[in-house]
Amino acid sequence: MSDKHDNYDESIQYEGPAGGWGSLKGMGKVFARELSTPAVAETLMRQNKAGGYMCSSCAWGKPAHPYPFEFCENGAKATIWDLTRDRCTPEFFAEHTVTELLDWADYDLEMQGRLTEPLRYDPASDKYVACRWDEAFTGIARELNALAPKSVVFYASGKASLEASYLYALFARLYGNNNLPDSSNMCHETTSVGLKKVTGSPVGTCILEDFEHCDAIFYFGQNPGTNSPRFLHGLKSAVERGCRIVVFNPVREQGLVRFINPQNPAQMLTGHATELAHMYLQVKPGGDIAALMGLCKRVLVADDAAQAAGGPRVLDAAFIEQHTKGFEAFVAKARATGWDEIERASGLTRADLEAAADVYVESERVIGVYGMGLTQHVHGSQAIGMLVNLLLMRGNIGREGAGISPVRGHSNVQGQRTVGISEKPELVPLDRLAEMFDFEPPREKGLTTVDACEGIRDGSVQGFVSLGGNFVRAIPDRDVMEPAWRQQALTVYIATKLNRSHLVHGRVSYLLPCLARPEEDMQQSGPQSVSIEDSFSHIHGSIGKRKPASEHLLSEPAIVAGMAKATLAANPKLQWDAWIADYSRIRDLIAETYPEQFHDFNQRMFQPGGFYRGNAAHERIWKTDSGKAEFTDPSVLSSLGVGEAPGRYHLITLRSNDQFNTTIYGHSDRLRGLEGSREIVLINPAEMERAGLEEGDVVSLVGDAGDDVQREVNGLTVVAFNLPDGCLGGYYPEMNPLVPLWYHDQASKTPASKGVPVRIRRTEP
Repeated sequence: MSDKHDNYDESIQYEGPAGGWGSLKGMGKVFARELSTPAVAETLMRQNKAGGYMCSSCAWGKPAHPYPFEFCENGAKATIWDLTRDRCTPEFFAEHTVTELLDWADYDLEMQGRLTEPLRYDPASDKYVACRWDEAFTGIARELNALAPKSVVFYASGKASLEASYLYALFARLYGNNNLPDSSNMCHETTSVGLKKVTGSPVGTCILEDFEHCDAIFYFGQNPGTNSPRFLHGLKSAVERGCRIVVFNPVREQGLVRFINPQNPAQMLTGHATELAHMYLQVKPGGDIAALMGLCKRVLVADDAAQAAGGPRVLDAAFIEQHTKGFEAFVAKARATGWDEIERASGLTRADLEAAADVYVESERVIGVYGMGLTQHVHGSQAIGMLVNLLLMRGNIGREGAGISPVRGHSNVQGQRTVGISEKPELVPLDRLAEMFDFEPPREKGLTTVDACEGIRDGSVQGFVSLGGNFVRAIPDRDVMEPAWRQQALTVYIATKLNRSHLVHGRVSYLLPCLARPEEDMQQSGPQSVSIEDSFSHIHGSIGKRKPASEHLLSEPAIVAGMAKATLAANPKLQWDAWIADYSRIRDLIAETYPEQFHDFNQRMFQPGGFYRGNAAHERIWKTDSGKAEFTDPSVLSSLGVGEAPGRYHLITLRSNDQFNTTIYGHSDRLRGLEGSREIVLINPAEMERAGLEEGDVVSLVGDAGDDVQREVNGLTVVAFNLPDGCLGGYYPEMNPLVPLWYHDQASKTPASKGVPVRIRRTEP
């Protein structure tokens, strides 16, 4: 790693490696705390392997030739968390009112353990009380049938299997709406919209093997150390064969700096880490469009020089001519954009951007990797377009070792959209569903996450069914949303553990406990398997082996089928009991609905490495409006929706390596050198001095979006940290009250949580 590009203060940030003994200790702490059984170790040995259990902690690819231990620290934590011995029984709820539990921390709620029996909310006692499954299904059906179908939302978390997701989407459409937002819609929809516009594919174009052949990786706004640690193996291997990684991220994340492979005895014994990032550029929040524009300007200059010298072109002119549209307009914009504008918007120097661009020019095969740091902005879709522009300039999409690769969070967040969980009717083969099930599917566009929240606020949404997740805790404007949430007629939560969303309920509410993926799912035909899709469009089978946490638990497919059967009119084409008796019949339905992608589904689902459902852009078939890959002409250089102003900061929401989305495993953020409280705000020392702050001061963050809503989070301790000027860091979901509901990507309505305008208010002693 070149010191030339490492302008940071080691005294204010952890500089140890990702992985190594720290990772093993992190797993060990959770293992000991959760009182896990020896059976957990057997589950971990089967994790992410053909014929085994597919981890629920991320959507990274599952290799055909796995390591002996094909799980990471967070993957192990997720499995151990699911297989805890702790139980949250009806007796617990008899001892605590819902109002009392609202004061509990997220961590303490989940630490009560696995839910064991179906529950309904009793308003007279303000408690959840046990009920039978048939009572729950009948009660839910009664409420659903009393509501207008368009007033009900069917939300899905990304953990649900393809089988459960397919039935859930079918249930919603049979009921009468396309109100099917999911965790992709909440977090990753900018990819689905922005990437589809320019490549014709709503998902990444790479497959796992491409990382074995790339010469450079340009990496934007994603932290593999916390969010996808198994990716570190691929990055380490790539670097060791000469690949250069250029990182753009406001936060200097150790998962992209250095890594010790816990499965490498020599590294573990010597402590010698692999240095990952060739360059690490701490771009300002929202500065990626400007940074990418700088890279593209430098590539054009290099091409000009090559032509003047009579040498080979830097641009792939043949590819651009044959496969793209809009190149001339983009080039005109790039040439007209001044370096002073680029430096101001990106927070980076021209010299660093030109050096990064030179890496791109010198590399034959380049992959662009990105996460929510690139996309969760008001102009996140334009940032995706700019990254695609850079790749298209040299033909780096649709060939081996090259492409664009968004990194997903939940294990099946991509797959759910594949099998029908979408609010957009044009993405679902509705005519085929109509023929298969003898009904007329709704054709009207459904509600996104933001639309659903707006509907709850104005009263047009009266019912919310949640297949997993912690929706109320995850959404923006939480302090505004929670009071409105309680005005709904019905809320239904399908879950494994108690979380805050379950305590923010409608007038009628049910809490339905389900099996976790590592547990055995026994149905009439025997033990069942399920399937998931990874980030690379590969489908994998998963079999749970562990004894269920309670004899009263049902699987997610069985719960969905139970609600549907109780709610919907009889239809001989709807064989809910037969489908639950044998999940292979559900997979047959998926194959019939999507024959090109899922043919021979049951025969292929346990293929090592998964089976590839295909991606047209990977084959340079562009399903765009023009039939070609689209260069885009950005209208802004900053992705932020509210610009800079004196006293205004832009807040980045962060996850620690001791959490998975809203699930908090503990209070150690080891890879950032932070321990203890999550009620902190990160700020660089120069900004602290300018603001008259000292480390340890307690402050409030106040929303500064310019509307009339008062937003604030109080009691935050100031911590010095290596961040760009004008930037603050704070934990998700604790900072969600500061994110306005209307502050979202313009094209996708994904909340813009990586550049939230705030001010600091000192707390008087």
